[in-house]
Amino acid sequence: MLDPLGIKVLCELSVINATMKPISVINSIEVPEGHEEMAIKVRDIYINYFKSKPGFVSSTFYKSINAENTFNFVNIVVWDSYESFQAVVNSGFDNEDGLNEDQMKVLGKGFPDPIKVSPGQFEVIRND
Repeated sequence: MLDPLGIKVLCELSVINATMKPISVINSIEVPEGHEEMAIKVRDIYINYFKSKPGFVSSTFYKSINAENTFNFVNIVVWDSYESFQAVVNSGFDNEDGLNEDQMKVLGKGFPDPIKVSPGQFEVIRND
């Protein structure tokens, strides 16, 4: 038999876990020929920065095997919650340059022209 305190703690933990769902930031990256090394270098700088921040879980970087793909690189960054992600990009949402409080360009704006990034934030709805 659980005491009322034990039940309350379990309920509070469930609420916290429900609001702290992991998210994936999926960046589709269009890299013109001759700019691949720059894209990889910039991506690595940002991942090293993200690794120093609370809530960073992992990053996986993909290169297309099909030359005709518009997006020839995809980077997926997993955060433990949307709140952790927001804490890193924070003011990047509020200014044109995408600079956060650490003066890092975020939200896909850290790559130089002509590299184009289309960022998006997603949560897992199925995991088969």
